[in-house]
Amino acid sequence: QVRLEESGGGVVHAGGSLRLSCTGSGFVFSGYAMSWYRQRPGQKRELVAGLRRADGEIEYGDAVKGRCTIDRDDAQNTVYLEMKALKPDDTAVYYCHAWNYGPLIYWGQGTQVTVSE
Repeated sequence: QVRLEESGGGVVHAGGSLRLSCTGSGFVFSGYAMSWYRQRPGQKRELVAGLRRADGEIEYGDAVKGRCTIDRDDAQNTVYLEMKALKPDDTAVYYCHAWNYGPLIYWGQGTQVTVSE
């Protein structure tokens, strides 16, 4: 059974930092591109950061460039999202996403991040 389990969400003050983790199981983690998406209240789900393979290509959403870092540890089947200088506008449910470069896509259940003033 495929699972993506996010953790690390919570409430943080504006200007603070947070680190999200997502651990995968039930699939060959190293063969998947891993990404973080978020859905802000009343808005569409959007890309936060994507790490296409362990050796490389990274993409960040425009709203978080310079404030987020994505990383992965294939030995631990885990992808991380480090966020800093958080703003109230970063309040969202953050979702872990796995893609096998083909037809398989998996989503986590999401973790809530709330940034207070």
